[in-house]
Amino acid sequence: MRKVLTAVLATALLAGCSTGSDAVDVNNGGEFRFVAGTPAGEVIPPAERQPAPRFTGELLDGGAFDSASLDGGITVINFWGSWCPPCRVETPEFEEVYGEVGAEGVEFLGINVKDDRQLAQAFLDGEEITFPSLFDPRGEVALAFRDYPANAIPSTIVLDRQGRVAAVYTAAVQQDDLRTVLDQVLAEGI
Repeated sequence: MRKVLTAVLATALLAGCSTGSDAVDVNNGGEFRFVAGTPAGEVIPPAERQPAPRFTGELLDGGAFDSASLDGGITVINFWGSWCPPCRVETPEFEEVYGEVGAEGVEFLGINVKDDRQLAQAFLDGEEITFPSLFDPRGEVALAFRDYPANAIPSTIVLDRQGRVAAVYTAAVQQDDLRTVLDQVLAEGI
């Protein structure tokens, strides 16, 4: 019993370091360092923003994708998996927000990680999700974002029109928080 309790406590401690506002980045050459996400509804000041990394890949539907196609627009990038309970709630809510802001030039891109292609596509089809998702079973795009805490699932990164990271979330994002951030970034103009 004592061994089981010790194992449970160790697992809880490790899990606590991989998500939330106190996430620890372990992809930085094996070094541990603190990487904070932005609080709900908060935008990173423009002078403090850094450019997002470039990446390519294959969409769940089989098409090719290059992040250069996002240039000049505001983009919501969401790292998700069909196996992730918060993602199963968040993704349909993102679709609703996408329907509201898509006409204003806001793009949404899902990054499906550590998943089965058929299960992921079945989830998107069942929820009638219309924004594209990149199929990234090995988490290569998350590694490209190693300076941001995209290794927690779900994670969401909002890019401004200059392709800079304007907000980072390391947990499920509430619709109102996402709308607040998008309103602020849209109001920035070009």
